[in-house]
Amino acid sequence: MILYDLNLFLRLSADLNYLLVVKPTDWRSVLEIVLGEHKPTRAVQEIIIETMAYIDQVYGRKRRRLGAQAIIHPLRATALLSRSMTSILHVDLMATLLHDRFEDFPPASKPADFGELVDAPLRSIMARLPEDERWFLTERLYWLTKQPGESYYRYIGRMLTQACRTPEAVRVKLADRLDNTLDMRMDLKDTFSQVDFFEQLFQMMFLPNYHRYRPEAPHAVRTGMDGSERLYQLYKNIVLISLVRQRKAAVDDAISHNLFEALLRASIKEAQRIALHIFSYHQTDISRIRELIIETMIYVHEGGIDAVTAPVLGKRLDGLLVEYFHEPDRQIRRKKLHELYKDKDLMVEASIAFIVIFYCFLDDPDYFVHGISEEGISPR
Repeated sequence: MILYDLNLFLRLSADLNYLLVVKPTDWRSVLEIVLGEHKPTRAVQEIIIETMAYIDQVYGRKRRRLGAQAIIHPLRATALLSRSMTSILHVDLMATLLHDRFEDFPPASKPADFGELVDAPLRSIMARLPEDERWFLTERLYWLTKQPGESYYRYIGRMLTQACRTPEAVRVKLADRLDNTLDMRMDLKDTFSQVDFFEQLFQMMFLPNYHRYRPEAPHAVRTGMDGSERLYQLYKNIVLISLVRQRKAAVDDAISHNLFEALLRASIKEAQRIALHIFSYHQTDISRIRELIIETMIYVHEGGIDAVTAPVLGKRLDGLLVEYFHEPDRQIRRKKLHELYKDKDLMVEASIAFIVIFYCFLDDPDYFVHGISEEGISPR
């Protein structure tokens, strides 16, 4: 499976959803989908099945934002991690299955020790592991759990501080973000999978009588997430991979490298879908699109994407990250994202700038966006 292929991801989601609807759940069939081609020992299969059944009980009928059962996220993230491995590491798979458990269901009061969060059913499952594996699993879950009131930047920084000792935690976080990046559309297939973004861009820029691409499907009714909210998720990827790159976290870990590159390519594809959607339905004036593309190109060449910029420098993209994505208050951020969504010219430039940023990460092993740290973002 190509980890960043949206059509393959949608098929994976459909297969898992089908099995989760049937009651009682056939966990062995779910395991087969999650593990892909891997065939671990019977003992490993049983403990992973017990862990899946446990999180199913914990999440119950809880739903994700776009409507799917909440349990599908840890199952898919684990499937993506499994497909990045040459051989199964069951503690990593268990950590991925459980990575959101304590953040999604925090206790009423903060315990003195993280281990006290582990309830009796999970303790029973962990008791089947050797002592060193229990310790590793508990440690990874601690570093992967965002604490109440903790900023996303601080959380990622804290997790990466331990990456020199536990690079496996980085694997889990990358698999988590890869799933969240692919899980932004409720579609049967990738409607733009047969469209070459760069061919469309070239034709728009150079063909005098270019006829814009018209999708076969009519404009879909907005459900759950719009283009600005998708850009916010891509912004979180920029934060994560900038901090990973700065810390050189798990730089020698092949599994992390596979997931890191897959996350970059999935982010590029999603930013392209956002831009193509705007070209198809919203900003359809070809002359104006050409102006916006040239403005973005000049901004990139002048170093505008190399660092967080202030919103007072005079260019459309100046201050984009600070103005629209950095706000910690969720309600205020939603209002700002709605403002961004209405500004289709800025949406075009932002989506293209994001494409270039992710390509810079692929092209230059030393590239990261300056001004992003575990303290937050600060204009340079």
